[in-house]
Amino acid sequence: MNLKKIICLTFCVATAAGAKAQYGPMLTLKEAVEIALKNNYNIKLSQNNATIAGNNVTLGNAGFLPLVTGGGALNASNQKIKQTRSDGTVNNLTANNSNNNYGVNLNWAIFDGFNMFANYDMLKEQDKLGAIRLQDTIQSTVANVINTYYNLISQTEQIKALRGAIEISRTQLRYSNDKFTVGRVSKLDVYNAQVNLNTDTANLITQQQQYRQTKIQMNQLLVRNLQTDFVVGDTITVNRMLILGDIITKAQAQNPDILSAQINKRLAQISLRQVKSTRYPVIGVTSGYTFSNSKTPAGFTLSQNAHGFAYGLTASVNIFDGLNQWRRERNAKLQIANADLSQKRVMLDVEAQISNFYVAYISGLDLIKIGQSSVELAKKNLDISLEKYKIGNITQLEIREAQRNYLDAQSKFFSAQYQAKMAEVTLQQITNSINIQ
Repeated sequence: MNLKKIICLTFCVATAAGAKAQYGPMLTLKEAVEIALKNNYNIKLSQNNATIAGNNVTLGNAGFLPLVTGGGALNASNQKIKQTRSDGTVNNLTANNSNNNYGVNLNWAIFDGFNMFANYDMLKEQDKLGAIRLQDTIQSTVANVINTYYNLISQTEQIKALRGAIEISRTQLRYSNDKFTVGRVSKLDVYNAQVNLNTDTANLITQQQQYRQTKIQMNQLLVRNLQTDFVVGDTITVNRMLILGDIITKAQAQNPDILSAQINKRLAQISLRQVKSTRYPVIGVTSGYTFSNSKTPAGFTLSQNAHGFAYGLTASVNIFDGLNQWRRERNAKLQIANADLSQKRVMLDVEAQISNFYVAYISGLDLIKIGQSSVELAKKNLDISLEKYKIGNITQLEIREAQRNYLDAQSKFFSAQYQAKMAEVTLQQITNSINIQ
């Protein structure tokens, strides 16, 4: 009897903990995604990086615009001078000398072998790359939220199934006690039924622990208090209309990895243009306007003031640099070849990834059909087995086997739903087309 009390107490605690774990405000999938898009740290970091890349796309950063500087200098000295003249006279002077000048200067490279054009094109491509990385981060975050949300739904169904199993085990224990009371079974059958109930209760506690841990993971994705309580929906709806050819075509046009590889190839081509630009001369203009004022009391000219406009033209060309130009160009061409190979590899990897997840998606759909039928058959078998056990036509092992088959059928059905949905979401992520209405 003490064992029975302990088991009943354990069951009550597990039931109370499970109920508490599933109480709280309803969190819809759309709300979860909106919160993540607003708060998630990875998205904010990517947004800042994309903004930095956009800010860098300027003519000045590319080298098109002149550099204008202002400057000034003031020099002064105090000297004691002893002058001996040709007639033998000596003159002692104290000279306070000063010299100051200030002005503005302009330096402008008006031709640098088209390097400035290559620089501007590179900045624009880097801006595009930043935008693609931001979108990839958003899609990845949304996919994680969706996966976690449906994982919670699947676990909720598992908890419901385990609670149903406990109810069946309690019924089985009650039948065993009734039979033992009238002498139809031994105490061993009662103990076995109590052990089964204890096992089912332990399984429920383990599942509830996993459920709470997954809720913490969801709160972490949403960047909010990790102990925030909530409940999720109870339905997993799988899109059954995905077509492999359409997914591959969409991925070739929208997949972030493929788009990034294409941009990296263009960046490599631009890098070659930058290297080749050093073969051309660099032509620049200089200009400025300066003011100067100097005082020299001990000189022939006591003071002098000057101001005026200055200008000039500069030119330089690389004649010989130890064959480094040839080396840099050769390496830049190899970088283009590497970028091309990388692009082809990424496209193949993405197509393989799509094919693998599409297989999982199709298998998941097939397993859903089979699983739904299996659950219905296993439930009927369990109901019949319970009635037979009640009247003593089957053994306790047989009823336990029927119960285990029912739980196994439910578990496989939930897993099939989750597998198909996760494959669907991943395929949408690969094609950069996740959309929560």
